[in-house]
Amino acid sequence: MVVDFSALHWIYLSFIFLIIAFMVMKRDTTLVCILGIFLIALTATESITMSISSIFSSFIYAINELLSTILVISIIVAMSRILTKTGINDVMISPFSKLIRTPTLAYWTIGILMMIISWFFWPSPAVALMGAVLLPVALRVGLPALGVAVAMNLFGHGIALSGDFIIQAAPKLTADAAGLPVSDVIQASIPLVIVMGAVTTVTAFYLLMRDMKLGKLSVHPGSTAGNTSSEFPEPQPNLLTKNQKKFFALLIPTLFLIDVVLMFTQNLQGGDATALIGGTSIFILIIITLVSHKHKGLEKTTSYLIEGFQFGFKVFGPVIPIAAFFYLGDAGFTTMIGDYLPNASQGIVNDLGIGLAAIVPLSKEVGAITLTAVGAITGLDGSGFSGISLAGSIAKLFATAIGSGAATLTALGQIAGIWVGGGTLVPWALIPAAAICNVDAFELARRNVIPVVVGLTVTTIVAMFLI
Repeated sequence: MVVDFSALHWIYLSFIFLIIAFMVMKRDTTLVCILGIFLIALTATESITMSISSIFSSFIYAINELLSTILVISIIVAMSRILTKTGINDVMISPFSKLIRTPTLAYWTIGILMMIISWFFWPSPAVALMGAVLLPVALRVGLPALGVAVAMNLFGHGIALSGDFIIQAAPKLTADAAGLPVSDVIQASIPLVIVMGAVTTVTAFYLLMRDMKLGKLSVHPGSTAGNTSSEFPEPQPNLLTKNQKKFFALLIPTLFLIDVVLMFTQNLQGGDATALIGGTSIFILIIITLVSHKHKGLEKTTSYLIEGFQFGFKVFGPVIPIAAFFYLGDAGFTTMIGDYLPNASQGIVNDLGIGLAAIVPLSKEVGAITLTAVGAITGLDGSGFSGISLAGSIAKLFATAIGSGAATLTALGQIAGIWVGGGTLVPWALIPAAAICNVDAFELARRNVIPVVVGLTVTTIVAMFLI
């Protein structure tokens, strides 16, 4: 399978490396992304007018793709404001305070709970469910907000989503492309998911503890990067009675538990599950605001919503340009720029993955390395799912040439694609955890780089022995 690369491919690839370099140097990438969009559009259309218009169109596309996430984060933050100001949050977290007494317990408890919930309902609803309740607990026992974000991110968007053992959307996509039964891919992925999960989470935990001891990460509640005390205001006295606080502290988890039951019984997943969580949060916000602020409840409800939306768009503002650039690599190209891709192109990112597979020699070692690379490259579009079908088809080609290992190679490509693009390395993909914990998404991505790279390296080596 040979792919003829055009100037579009080389420009896109060059800007990927440029963006990564700027991230490593901790410099802002907005201008680089906008320039990349403009040059790609200019190369494709040969029109300055259309190229300038494409910048705006790409922003619109990115906002549309991210809007549901922006809204649910904004609503959760608005709800969290009233819970904190009324003191309900303190009542809710008191049982967890007895269980989570150290940063170590906070990291592993939050992570394992996140993984379990994500297996059933995917990570985005799980982040919304857990973040508002468990973040204050973790902060109080000394785990920085960045550490909470890392735990939720690696266990949810990493371990749970890459295996996807319960919902099975990911293995079905890769299995269909590879011409294998879904059960074969799931069975082959189990040891790889275990290795990847163990290596990444242990490595991340070690680095967190090391940096906390060295003073690089604050262990004091509310003082981590991007997480000032104003984000967790002290409860205001006399808004609610003690009994009212206890009532709402029981009502809120009950309502969310009902949501969980509804997700399970009505098979609500992904966006539908997130919408249910968001709608429930709005009702909680309205009810508590009306009870606590009484005759000022109408105005205060709007005020809390405004606070939430301001927070959401402030957090997502820097992400929109880089998301717009990477969406060009997949389905967004036609919408943003037009039908200017080369003939037979499967999208810039997929073309790059196919091209990589076509130029390497075939052996089980090279096959494992290539599938990891292909999965990682296709994951750069930020969805984690758009490229894993390609990983499945390439795994089939390699397995045919090698004579074995189709299921293992397929599972490896799936794991690499989702760990990179599903929410642990690409900045906009890990926005939910970053926003809930009020940390910078790019800082969270940088924090995840070493654990994920080490994990992928070890997992690829293990896969070589399983092929």
